[in-house]
Amino acid sequence: MSIYVYQAFKPSIANFAIKNGFFGGEFNFNRMSWIKPGFLWMMYRSGWGTKKGQDVVLEIKIKISFFNYILELVVPSYYDPSLYSSISSWKDALAASLVRIQWDPDRLPNGNKVKRRAIQLGLRGKVLRTYGTDAILNIVNINDFVASQRIKVISGDISRLETPVENAYVLKNPEVMRRLGIPFQ
Repeated sequence: MSIYVYQAFKPSIANFAIKNGFFGGEFNFNRMSWIKPGFLWMMYRSGWGTKKGQDVVLEIKIKISFFNYILELVVPSYYDPSLYSSISSWKDALAASLVRIQWDPDRLPNGNKVKRRAIQLGLRGKVLRTYGTDAILNIVNINDFVASQRIKVISGDISRLETPVENAYVLKNPEVMRRLGIPFQ
């Protein structure tokens, strides 16, 4: 089983990843790298693949077991008193975290905010190295697709816009749901 995430890079990083099926070359494993499971959120963040240094959009298929693993490690990028006894304890957890979660307003194709939240996951340290070298099943350059859809957005022809099919990811672990801020039913 697998899940798709999106990232955008400068050509040298993206081309290495596409050619080799993993990250290396100029990819910096010593910093935090953010993955985005939502296509439209990635389009907003990368300016539909037009922002400098984010001009090659990749669709990355990763192992679902790895995705579940990183969800178990998340520390929110904001203080939540139901999870941490103090701001200080949250800051300590954040500083030591290998996976950071950030919820942002999701976006329509034109960039307008919607009430729904979009998730992005920041990976670093050994988790980033595992992601970049072992968890990836496939990497595809989707720039041509992104460019064809960007034209529709710019022209206002949203009715013809095509996006990847995305299904809601159903979590079953109540503890992970609590840490993600998702009510358990």
